[in-house]
Amino acid sequence: MDEYKTLKAAAQDEFTEKRSRFIGYARPVTSEQEALDFIAEIKSRHWDAKHNVYAYCLRDGNVCRYSDDGEPSGTAGMPVLGVIQKSGLTDCAVVVTRYFGGILLGGGGLVRAYSHAASIGIAAAGTVTMRMCLLCSLTCDYSQYGRLASLIPECGGMIDETSFGEGVSIAFRMTREDYDLFLPKLADSTGGSVGAEIAGEEFSPAKE
Repeated sequence: MDEYKTLKAAAQDEFTEKRSRFIGYARPVTSEQEALDFIAEIKSRHWDAKHNVYAYCLRDGNVCRYSDDGEPSGTAGMPVLGVIQKSGLTDCAVVVTRYFGGILLGGGGLVRAYSHAASIGIAAAGTVTMRMCLLCSLTCDYSQYGRLASLIPECGGMIDETSFGEGVSIAFRMTREDYDLFLPKLADSTGGSVGAEIAGEEFSPAKE
């Protein structure tokens, strides 16, 4: 997998349906333990709520789990999981807290309410596409720095760090495809006097 879609940040939103208060919490997570800790945190915060329904999906092991937390089977956790999956998200967890308002919503009403709560929580968190990037570096003369500092982003890269010493060292990241296009432009811009090195790779947010 060279890219995946996940949440930008932790966020929440809420609405009221027939006096029941639904709060949708969404958070990016990177492990099952992190997801479980998030769920425990929300349950602790809303210990007095009637239900704390949850669902999460993880890249590691393609794990997807959910809980109705006391709601009728299939009316809560599965709809929340469905919203996550239809959004194409992974490495994320969603908890929907419900404070019962005294009016029954029925099976269809519960599905719609939990789906909506999950959707607005995810919308509040925002989404981001993560792409596999090479972690690169190069060292150039001061006279070459200005051009290369512009060339890297022009080729789709992102500069992480710049160090100034006898020469200028630039740490940057870009996708393998962008890197292959960047190398001949680097050679052309520097007369072949500057080369780039690859230290590793990791997932990074794609440029919007």
